[in-house]
Amino acid sequence: MTASDRATQHNTILSAAAITVRFGTVAALTHVDFNVRAGVVHALVGENGAGKSTLMRVLSGAIRPQGGALALDDVPVSFASPRDARRAGVRMIHQELSLVPGLSVAENIFLGAEPSTWGVVKRDRMRGDARAILSALGEEIDPDARVGTLSLARREMVEIAKALAAPVRILILDEPTAILSIRETDALFGRIATLKQSGVGVVYCSHRLEEIAQLADEITVLRDGVRVAHGPARATSRSEMLRLMVGRTIQTRAALPEAPGKTEIAAPDVLRVEGLDTAVVHDASLGIRGGEIVALVGLVGAGRTELARAIAGADRRRAGQVLIDGRAVVPKTPREAVRAGIAYVSEDRKAGALIPLASVCDNITLARLRSFARGRLLPVIDRTRERVAAKAWVDGLRIKIRDLDQPVVRLSGGNQQKIVLARWLMEEGPPLRVLIVDEPTRGVDAGARDEIHSVLRGLSARGAAVLAITSDLEEAFALADRLLVMREGRITGALVTRDATATDVAALMVPA
Repeated sequence: MTASDRATQHNTILSAAAITVRFGTVAALTHVDFNVRAGVVHALVGENGAGKSTLMRVLSGAIRPQGGALALDDVPVSFASPRDARRAGVRMIHQELSLVPGLSVAENIFLGAEPSTWGVVKRDRMRGDARAILSALGEEIDPDARVGTLSLARREMVEIAKALAAPVRILILDEPTAILSIRETDALFGRIATLKQSGVGVVYCSHRLEEIAQLADEITVLRDGVRVAHGPARATSRSEMLRLMVGRTIQTRAALPEAPGKTEIAAPDVLRVEGLDTAVVHDASLGIRGGEIVALVGLVGAGRTELARAIAGADRRRAGQVLIDGRAVVPKTPREAVRAGIAYVSEDRKAGALIPLASVCDNITLARLRSFARGRLLPVIDRTRERVAAKAWVDGLRIKIRDLDQPVVRLSGGNQQKIVLARWLMEEGPPLRVLIVDEPTRGVDAGARDEIHSVLRGLSARGAAVLAITSDLEEAFALADRLLVMREGRITGALVTRDATATDVAALMVPA
């Protein structure tokens, strides 16, 4: 790096001054200042609903603010659309993926910017370039594979590759590691380090504060749409970040006393799986007692989600049986599983759990509508009772909404996740005996994570069996009574949490 390069390395590329955004009567951002500097990772933190996503969407051209101004290289600028921002070198990787499932990996990476001559796409070059970008991220994904056939983690890596396929001056990442394995996360961090060295400004938004400490050079904290702190990341401890985010001092999970229930549960199995076999899962057997939370852990591709989907009737079983309270059930669809007392919360909220354009109320009560019906011949939904029930869960889970009619697509990821949980936790309708949650706190802040854990513990205390799939070992140890480990489609071990270590789990995850 030359002396001139060093002089400009940390110059401001994009500045946002007094940004104000309102949705109706709700203030999402109020006079927020934010700068992106060359060669600097600027962390953006705050609780769900604090305004982080709104600010990132302003920077990336998806939202035009009602107040304030943007400047690119000290020149006033107004992005009319994300395309305008991309032309200026601003790329954003969204928490909710925006890929086209029916297209190939290479086609998604270069969508709208395909290499061509006289209008003819150079497919061999496109495949080779896609393979090179993915390889730099530590991924060996077939460029011709259809994106819809990939795991959610691999789709995330394709989304990242897509952002890096064109020249980039500013890279904005919204919860990029929420579903990535340790290996994939390390590869991404290595790529971020390379981008920093080349002078790219990085905006990094994550609820994983250990990542902020590892990556960030500076930090901005938002609370209720207002910037409450900004400064060097190294000068802000994790406990201070949490205090600034929530406006009060809270205990971190490491400081909390051991949760009750971390001992053997003396109760019969509510859920019993025997010899379950699918295209991916091989001879899986497990039992979860009433009042017990079991965490299912393993590397990406180990078969955890496929096992959960087979239990819940979403994937076809080749062999084996599922028993609820000792009674064999054969759910061929998720609807039949719900009738048997099994609820499944997908890791992909957008595609598998929510109706994005439907209201908060409709999404919460979706699985329990029959319980709000009046009349037998021509049943009519009692909307008043339905809204009272939905409002109770909104208040109980502290879901931040404008009103019950707000479309869930307008909410933060953490609040969307709470809505999915509220749907199954409602006591109206068939009794819930088994709850399977896949990555229950993906994209959720520290405060909301503890709230969701409390909800899951409360459900287990009522006698239900909870199976939680998580890629976060810290979460698994904090939440579960026992750990089940999967590798290559098989359950390789079961551990009592209080007696296990991360080393024990890793030994069962990775082949000897």
